[in-house]
Amino acid sequence: MTSTLTSTRQAVVLDAPGTGPGTPILSARGLRKSFGLTEALRHVDLEVLPGEVLAIMGPSGSGKSTLLHCLAGVLVPDEGTIVYSGAETPVSAMPEEERSRLRLTDFGFVFQFGQLLPDLTAVDNVSIPLLLRGEKRGAATKIARYWLDRLGLEDAHDKRPAELSGGQAQRVAIARALVNNARIIFADEPTGSLDSLSAENVMTILLEIVRELGTTVVLITHDARTAAYADREVIVRDGRIATTDWQVGA
Repeated sequence: MTSTLTSTRQAVVLDAPGTGPGTPILSARGLRKSFGLTEALRHVDLEVLPGEVLAIMGPSGSGKSTLLHCLAGVLVPDEGTIVYSGAETPVSAMPEEERSRLRLTDFGFVFQFGQLLPDLTAVDNVSIPLLLRGEKRGAATKIARYWLDRLGLEDAHDKRPAELSGGQAQRVAIARALVNNARIIFADEPTGSLDSLSAENVMTILLEIVRELGTTVVLITHDARTAAYADREVIVRDGRIATTDWQVGA
């Protein structure tokens, strides 16, 4: 697949339902989160624009993964507010059932090791979010096959994770994140387990598709080469936003 990325790292910022030009699709204010005596987030403010690719960087233990999990509704902050433009209620104020539904319908997730179910084929792994949402199996399988093909996995439909390379497995995980037409994809170290060539291929394919769709991406990474694909970089240190590197329109 030929890359359409450019070296200017300009963002394609598209309007989404409920948003206007420059209006955040996700906004966090005053986030605090502690685990026992450890304060993981300390009064964090952050805005994510529709259609942008945002990289959150920082050393191990800086709080970047905690921030992503709060933004995605996996964790609830101890203090502060998270507003998602597609919901009337702040994510931070939603009950677990409502946050789970939001993660199923509006958000997609890609993790460092894919977290594919080992006994299921690629098609079945990608179909899971659709089946959980009530889609019939035949329709879910058809959609899953479409996304696998889009990601260059035409010959991997019936393969199980153990039969795939690391890069192929991550592309299956990306297909699973995209299958629900997610408005935001949360990617936690998506290239962390890959060699440099596989990482480049995965990021190139992911970015080509999300640019085309106008999907927002919040990316956690410790790798500067991976972060270079983003429109903007945020550095987290000791639970705080240390710097923000605006690249939109650069």
